[in-house]
Amino acid sequence: MAETSSTPSRRRAAPMEPDQRRAMIVAAALPLVVEYGSSVSTAKIARAAGIGEGTIFRAFADKDALLAACMAEAVRPDDTVAHLESIALDQPLTARLTEAAEVMHGYMTRLGAVAGALAAAGRLERSAPSGKDGRSPDREAGLAAPRAALAALFEPDKDTLRLAPERLADAFQLMLMSAGRPGAPDPLTTEELVDLFLNGALTTPGEAR
Repeated sequence: MAETSSTPSRRRAAPMEPDQRRAMIVAAALPLVVEYGSSVSTAKIARAAGIGEGTIFRAFADKDALLAACMAEAVRPDDTVAHLESIALDQPLTARLTEAAEVMHGYMTRLGAVAGALAAAGRLERSAPSGKDGRSPDREAGLAAPRAALAALFEPDKDTLRLAPERLADAFQLMLMSAGRPGAPDPLTTEELVDLFLNGALTTPGEAR
């Protein structure tokens, strides 16, 4: 009687869809772009992704297209919005905003690292501002979803707020972005930022003259 092998036969993994392959390559490239800037080689990216270098050029027209995709992924706020929306609303407002500030800090750190790495090598294309306020439409679109999620965090306390949740969310977002700029001397902690936003700069209301 012939012996049968107990070793299961290996099945070839199903091929990725083009969008999945591109997303996988970008995910592998992002930390390398932060570390090496635009000088990172496609061979290094391919090794990190566990693919052949030729696969990169079947997914992207050239290295510049891959770098542009990395910047677009860094700007994309989907994960940040999901984290903001998961913050429990039954916490005190201070706790909600502290958690939100940490989430936003992580997003801005990632965005700043990728943008800084590409800008240092002159490989970062900037959209020209077109609005009256000088804001880039692409940048504003990337900020809109996080701002809406921040507004929802103010909503449970709307009856005790001095301004509408949407206006407070806009101000809080701008404050976080300004405080998180690179090279800021003696930067405020998250707790200090939230306390300053909610309680102001004065130790006693009406103290200033």
